[in-house]
Amino acid sequence: MESTFMRTVRARTDAAIASGDLQPIQADQVVLQDQGLSFIVRWVAALAAKDAAGKPASGPGGATILPGGPRDPGFNPFLNPDPALLVGTAGDHHVAILNKFPVCRHHLVLARRVFAEQQAPLEQVDFQALAAILSAEGGLGFYNGGAAAGASQRHKHVQWIPASDQNASLRALGAGMPEGLPLGAISRHPALPLAHRFARVDAGQGADVQASARSMLTAFGQACAELDLRAGVDGLLPPCNMLAGDGWMLVLPRSKEHFQGVSLNALSFGGTIYVRDPAQIDAIRAAGPLKALADVAFPASGRQPA
Repeated sequence: MESTFMRTVRARTDAAIASGDLQPIQADQVVLQDQGLSFIVRWVAALAAKDAAGKPASGPGGATILPGGPRDPGFNPFLNPDPALLVGTAGDHHVAILNKFPVCRHHLVLARRVFAEQQAPLEQVDFQALAAILSAEGGLGFYNGGAAAGASQRHKHVQWIPASDQNASLRALGAGMPEGLPLGAISRHPALPLAHRFARVDAGQGADVQASARSMLTAFGQACAELDLRAGVDGLLPPCNMLAGDGWMLVLPRSKEHFQGVSLNALSFGGTIYVRDPAQIDAIRAAGPLKALADVAFPASGRQPA
């Protein structure tokens, strides 16, 4: 039976599309194989619109034009969310908002109600918000911790996408791990040629919310320690991605955002790479998805950029 929360998400999505506040998903895709793993490379038109929205237009004399044009790049869409996109509260510390530039239907942002820096380490309350929706709906929770990790907003947030064969997930990578790994086990995945930690966590549909949040927080902290991710005045350094769902967590440090002009975020490491332009598919095909991912991460052997 569908939950009340998901009924609200669907109703808000339908209303926002009907009003023009949210654009329908338009995407083309190809499937690429690399080292026995399947990667979906999708061209999503909304991502090009996202880039345009973040670039202020110039008027005579170089004056910035805001009304009717691209928005102020300092605008914070999460501090006072657009009512047309607001789903509702997500626990005591977050609100659930439809992503203005979704990569799939019902793509949600779980944003802190009070401003905090995006690159600050994830905390119990962040995992609590993720655990609540993962336990009820499944799907994938993820975090882009800083601009080099694919974050486009400084306001602290995590994100969620529903389970679908077309959406990123950790199912395929999890299938390549040894059977019987106990809860809390942290290891490396044999197919990932980059610095990372793969952990067995209590995250997914049917899990107890409190236990799930604790499990994810513990695994994230252990992964950060093993990867030498450290919190400083500028937040967690280096920037990192985190993905959680289907009983797994993946954490990896990032050296840069782009591979040959393609912005790669956490979802890329979950098997779905989103591009702004159909021509960018060729760049991923020519290099191979795993090489593209390794190029924006760090080598498995150390901290130097790949």
